[in-house]
Amino acid sequence: MSLKIRLSRGGTKKRPHYAIVIADSRFPRDGRFIEKIGYYDPLKPKDSPDRVKLEVEKAAEWLKKGAVATDRVHRFLANAGLLKPLKKNNPEKAKPKKKAQERLAAAAKAAEEAAAPKE
Repeated sequence: MSLKIRLSRGGTKKRPHYAIVIADSRFPRDGRFIEKIGYYDPLKPKDSPDRVKLEVEKAAEWLKKGAVATDRVHRFLANAGLLKPLKKNNPEKAKPKKKAQERLAAAAKAAEEAAAPKE
């Protein structure tokens, strides 16, 4: 049985709130779960103390039993000090492509020529 610490969606259309639950990875997202260990309300401001509530002791117990957190829950657990934060790399796709680099080089050259004193 592979255990996941994940979010289970509740609420109405366009007004979500999530329960942080321990569930078997084969169970449906909003279906059966083993234990509820907290909640997450994305509609509250980021600095609100009620945005994320998590029972840290229970989460630590489940992590020792082999439960794996999803990316979002991993971030919550890292903020609580249970796990190391995930380190992700920006993809190569984010870099400017060849034509954009040529345009930037041409713009830099034009700015350099304009800034140079005329003799």
